[in-house]
Amino acid sequence: MNITNTILIHAREIHQSTIDIRRDIHAHPELGFGVKRTANIVARELKKHGIETKEGVGKTGVIGDITVSGATKRIALRADMDALPMQELNETSYTSQNAGAAHMCGHDAHTAMLLGAAQIIKKLKHQLKVNVRFIFQPSEEAHPGGAPEMIKDGALKNVDEIYGLHVYPLISAGKIAIGSPGPFFGASDRFVISIVGKGGHAAFPHLADDLVVMASQFVSTLQSVVSREISPTNPTVVSVTMLNAGTAHNVLPSSVEIKGSVRTLDVSTQTFIKERISKLLDNIVTSKTSSYEFSYTEGYPPVMNGEFPTERLLASARKVVGEENIIFPHPALLAGEDFAYYTQEIPACFYLLGVGNHEKDFNNMIHHPNFDLDESAMIQGVAMHAAVALG
Repeated sequence: MNITNTILIHAREIHQSTIDIRRDIHAHPELGFGVKRTANIVARELKKHGIETKEGVGKTGVIGDITVSGATKRIALRADMDALPMQELNETSYTSQNAGAAHMCGHDAHTAMLLGAAQIIKKLKHQLKVNVRFIFQPSEEAHPGGAPEMIKDGALKNVDEIYGLHVYPLISAGKIAIGSPGPFFGASDRFVISIVGKGGHAAFPHLADDLVVMASQFVSTLQSVVSREISPTNPTVVSVTMLNAGTAHNVLPSSVEIKGSVRTLDVSTQTFIKERISKLLDNIVTSKTSSYEFSYTEGYPPVMNGEFPTERLLASARKVVGEENIIFPHPALLAGEDFAYYTQEIPACFYLLGVGNHEKDFNNMIHHPNFDLDESAMIQGVAMHAAVALG
């Protein structure tokens, strides 16, 4: 029997226990670096299977190591542990019990699958040719993210390559999507604009600065920047997500606040968007009595997949799910991921695990209050982690 079949057999054998761990974590979500309960579960499971374990890495992260005698290379497999600061609307036996926190991004499944893979890899240690590190990271959702803290605390020390996956409900359960070498997830930036000026009575607009009109003009014009000033072959998104102004129907407000998100795949586009926003504001906020403040915060950089790690991952996927269940090359996404910081340090590959199932109503996007996943796909997720290590 070949190693892939053995991995898949083990992945099916531990499928229910993997689901149980996922649901336990799902029901008790924790935010940011406050993932103490989840980290305790991770450490407990690693130790139970005889894996060398280090806790408190990057504040609340956990690292597990399997070392092979004579091996000269070490690969890392990474999962994130934190939840989102939002309310879950699902009604299941494992619905979030913590108000204002929910695993609507699938990190509970990421953690459970990597724990399952660690168990299999340890069981098949005699077939390992490389050392393996399991990285369980806090605070992926909250910028500046937990990855920089993990790196600072030595998570990548003596690691040659790193791999990670993200569940993705827009792909059918069990399929694997891999991008071409290069940027796969985008830089995720944010901006805040405050426009202030002379308020007044709604019946006498000529005696005031109509800041709502200024803000509306800015938002409308901003939409043409991507559609008319950036190549359609260069994926870019600029979204205004908040616009706050006014206190009454008959009062022209004296201040307006605008917030938004910028998603790009390269530094030149990122710089262009930043400069273009500033120029638009200069042109629109023209009243002598009005002014603006503009702040732009760079978020996670793009996730950059390396050529060799992508080839290695493709080879593993062909064995685990078969060519017919691989989407390659999958277009780059403009979601942000702090896995990007690992890709800046060593060769890496980040990929997608399909968890969608329209027939079973698992079709809500991540970050939706009704997001859930087809847990059958966790078999392939566990097996992919193990196959990358044992391949």
